[in-house]
Amino acid sequence: MQTIKCVVVGDGAVGKTCLLISYTTNKFPSEYVPTVFDNYAVTVMIGGEPYTLGLFDTAGQEDYDRLRPLSYPQTDVFLVCFSVVSPSSFENVKEKWVPEITHHCPKTPFLLVGTQIDLRDDPSTIEKLAKNKQKPITPETAEKLARDLKAVKYVECSALTQRGLKNVFDEAILAALEPPETQRKRKCCLKNVFDEAILAALEPPEPKKKRKYVLLEFLKRSADEGDLPGLVTRIICPGGG
Repeated sequence: MQTIKCVVVGDGAVGKTCLLISYTTNKFPSEYVPTVFDNYAVTVMIGGEPYTLGLFDTAGQEDYDRLRPLSYPQTDVFLVCFSVVSPSSFENVKEKWVPEITHHCPKTPFLLVGTQIDLRDDPSTIEKLAKNKQKPITPETAEKLARDLKAVKYVECSALTQRGLKNVFDEAILAALEPPETQRKRKCCLKNVFDEAILAALEPPEPKKKRKYVLLEFLKRSADEGDLPGLVTRIICPGGG
């Protein structure tokens, strides 16, 4: 079975783990436990063929800056996360996270993901931000940053309400299968381990293909099927164009 590797990065406490747990188990975790490293998996049907979508959670804290890149090799797509009610986490997308992943994986596509959108209209959250002369990040502001940083696109969701949650991973799958023309798909390798000449010999450019994938709805969510809890089954069918 082929694998699509998706790595999630971003500041600590922006909801990365909640994002993955809510998606894979259909449950929202009740308490915050800082992540060191964890991974999840879901089954995806693409054009009638089964794929494993491997989801890799990472620690956003500075203490793990040296450890975190060890999860980057062979990544097909990154999700760069920030909380829409944390301006500092939004700022760090540009200052830290995109520079980090593009340093280690310059050819790997990434999506910009806004989390915790259920708090964007929460009165107490708005009041707390206002005390520091801040406001929630708007979709328009995030979309501009995504364009400036050359992300595949901007998507946002709430792990609590699951609004937009499925779309985040649908778009991640599409980005992994059909990266932009300017950065044709190459799995991430540890920088400086192989030089570009060796990479070119080992992985010659694939002929360009024009294929469109149409994402269909869930077939089922089952905690009983397979060895992994909260197994999610989806289908992606080749479309015209």
